[in-house]
Amino acid sequence: MKWLAFVAMIGLTVMAYFAPPINTFPEPELARMIFFHLPCAFLTVGFVLFSAVCAIKYLSTREIIWEYRGHAANAVSLGVAAATLATGILFSKVQWGAWWHWDPRQTSFLIVLLLLGAYFAVRMAFDDETTRARAAATYSSLTLLPILFLVFVFPRLPQVVKNSLHPSTTVQQGGFSREYWTVVLGVFVVLIWTFSWIYKIHVRTSLLEKELVDQDGKLEAAGNRTTAHRVDRSVSVREQS
Repeated sequence: MKWLAFVAMIGLTVMAYFAPPINTFPEPELARMIFFHLPCAFLTVGFVLFSAVCAIKYLSTREIIWEYRGHAANAVSLGVAAATLATGILFSKVQWGAWWHWDPRQTSFLIVLLLLGAYFAVRMAFDDETTRARAAATYSSLTLLPILFLVFVFPRLPQVVKNSLHPSTTVQQGGFSREYWTVVLGVFVVLIWTFSWIYKIHVRTSLLEKELVDQDGKLEAAGNRTTAHRVDRSVSVREQS
């Protein structure tokens, strides 16, 4: 199945070159960066929502598997958000002449990236597994609404739309042709498959690490019992002599 995703991405890349340019951008031919930028933005939101669901499930059930799923979802969302911001910065340079304009949408998504990164700082602040999981799940659930506000509400405020370089008519009002939407949605599907595969590997890795820690704990406990038994026997032999 992995080779199918690779072949599909090659096919979508070829299709991207046949898509007509978008004349609403200063550099219409280079607007094709949107083919990767938009799907990454969509995926960021999707994994943020899923991580919040995992956090709520953990807080309600205390099952550690939901902590591992939430951690994996946050890791993927951080990576996809970084790709979104990186492609956005490149797009800004090509279309508007500078890597960073402090555009309201650029700035709001940078805040989203920082909020996602802070999740891992919260997790690293605690050594105890239960405390760490509870703190991370609480943080993940509390940051859901601010992230959704920054992604969906803030960019559509009239004052933001007025001052933003991002054209508000391109996506929301049908500025994309059918060819563009075909490629965007195709890339979105391929990226969903790819990052879902990465997510599953992350969860399996966490489960394997827990299993190894549990086995080490059992071996250590067994070793301590064996040592204590040998000490007891040596003492009893000396007492008898």
